[in-house]
Amino acid sequence: MPRSPRRLSRAGLPAGVAAAQDGPSGQAMVQTRYVCHGPEGRSAEAVPALMRGQKEFVVQQMLDFKTDRRPATIMNRVAKGYSDEQIAAIADYLAALK
Repeated sequence: MPRSPRRLSRAGLPAGVAAAQDGPSGQAMVQTRYVCHGPEGRSAEAVPALMRGQKEFVVQQMLDFKTDRRPATIMNRVAKGYSDEQIAAIADYLAALK
């Protein structure tokens, strides 16, 4: 029995691979956060530094902001702008930083 052809995206990649590449990378999304969280996410001010190497913690905090379980002045509005997949990409990127 012949295999069915894989559905390809407009970029010629398998559909699942292309979907993961749509939108900004975790790195790009984190870099926009440096405005508030300091250079390289290492804040010296009242805004917390971005947590490195703690993927599950970052995901949980972002989801808590997104669902208003954690009060915030700005982060709850910021987190609502990210999909769960984008939050995972941010957490993956931060987890890889030393």
